[in-house]
Amino acid sequence: QVRLVESGGGLVQAGGSLRLSCAASGRALSTYTLGWFRQAPGKERDIVAVITWGGSAYYEDSVKGRFTISRDNAENTVLLQMNSLRPEDTAVYFCAAGGIFSRSVKNYSYWGQGIQVTVSS
Repeated sequence: QVRLVESGGGLVQAGGSLRLSCAASGRALSTYTLGWFRQAPGKERDIVAVITWGGSAYYEDSVKGRFTISRDNAENTVLLQMNSLRPEDTAVYFCAAGGIFSRSVKNYSYWGQGIQVTVSS
């Protein structure tokens, strides 16, 4: 069993930065695809960024050039550096681990509990 715990969320003004961290326990994640998803009130959970075990990354269009996903297999963590934040980035952010490279929530077996990110205008 894999346990994922997010940290680093909070309240920030538009244009500011936050760094989310997700720490895993229970199993090494070096062979998993790791992702960050977000869910705004009344909306579905959507992909933000995904990174493969080899380090290849995918970003949702609205975050390209602003967000960077990275992983540290030795520390069993995945990070999301978020710069130039906008009010529309406000959501609960979830980290996830899955066996294949996918943009769909259905292909991720393990999820964190989520952490709130709020961007004020």
